[in-house]
Amino acid sequence: MSPAALAGRVAVVTGGTGALGQAITLRLLADGAAVWVPWIVPAERDRLLERAGPTATGRLFPVETDVTSLEAMTDLAAAIRERHGALDILVAAVGGFAGGALLETDRATWDRMLALNLTSVFAATRAVAPVMSAAGRGRMVVIASRAVVPPAPGFIAYTTAKAGVIAFVQALAQELRGRGVTVNAVLPSTMDTPALAVV
Repeated sequence: MSPAALAGRVAVVTGGTGALGQAITLRLLADGAAVWVPWIVPAERDRLLERAGPTATGRLFPVETDVTSLEAMTDLAAAIRERHGALDILVAAVGGFAGGALLETDRATWDRMLALNLTSVFAATRAVAPVMSAAGRGRMVVIASRAVVPPAPGFIAYTTAKAGVIAFVQALAQELRGRGVTVNAVLPSTMDTPALAVV
């Protein structure tokens, strides 16, 4: 892809300060897009800004946002539309992992896995879908997991959440058919990230 392939395009990357998310954000910036990145951990935001460098000035917009909140994500989508007049790309890359079979999984872990991995996808796509549909164009890419195809034992909350993501994407793609908006899931395998190392 040429450096200007996405010039004039506007993207939002949830999880854009994480290990995978930073790589996605930096690639979109390198290809010329303006990129909005919701964040909640200041150190991760600072690391992204450092890696992006001065060349991203005016095209990288970190915004403190709870990506599991529909209200917060709707406000973010409205701010993006107000500034740029468009929102072309959503990459839903936020997520989290917790191990544990059913009898080892407490309610807090269950709720956290669903919120991070599935509710965040609902909030992000629900927020940007009206903007993209009104424009008649848009691309949504959601990060699921190869580890849940087929479902494996030992991390039931994570497996259930990511399997839900796949079903959600398939259903949403059908709902948005004919509106110029595509929805796809990407299923990476296990990645060696600092977050996984401490699980």
